[in-house]
Amino acid sequence: MKKKMISITCFLFVLFIIFLLVLMITKLSIMETITITIGITLYHFVMRLLVGTIIDLIMKNRGNYKNMWFREKCFEKKLYDLMRVRVWKKYLPTYNPDTFDTSKKTIIEIIGSTCQAEIVHEVIMVLSLLPIIFIPILGGISAVIVTSILAMLFDALFVILQRYNRIKLIKVMNRFQKIKNN
Repeated sequence: MKKKMISITCFLFVLFIIFLLVLMITKLSIMETITITIGITLYHFVMRLLVGTIIDLIMKNRGNYKNMWFREKCFEKKLYDLMRVRVWKKYLPTYNPDTFDTSKKTIIEIIGSTCQAEIVHEVIMVLSLLPIIFIPILGGISAVIVTSILAMLFDALFVILQRYNRIKLIKVMNRFQKIKNN
């Protein structure tokens, strides 16, 4: 997924430059809408890559699952059952599958990675709304709002997934520790 994200970002950058040049020459309103939409989509891809890289440099996949932020909340199990997370989680892509590979990582490392991935997606959710403040400059109000909200909701799925998986992983880890201690 990492290579695909980088390739798509490069493609969007080239596409944005092409449409920007066409817009500057033609001044057509349809070109403005297309250019803004491509530009915002490019922003979302670049921002995701940057946020992931920066947080990875800071946390190094060592999130503390005991931190209050990452602890299971009383409503989560019912919410995840209601949302049927178990059914749709397998359809979401993983940016770097090695990070969650049980043959390469210990369970505690994977749990730490879920904390980091959750933070990444939470930051991305907030930054997904940033283009909205540029509507007065950019125009294209509907394109900006729709892409921003859809992007934020998409990343919310990954936050839910990380929290859902971490709860399960912690239970497995605790069972192994009980067996080991007996």
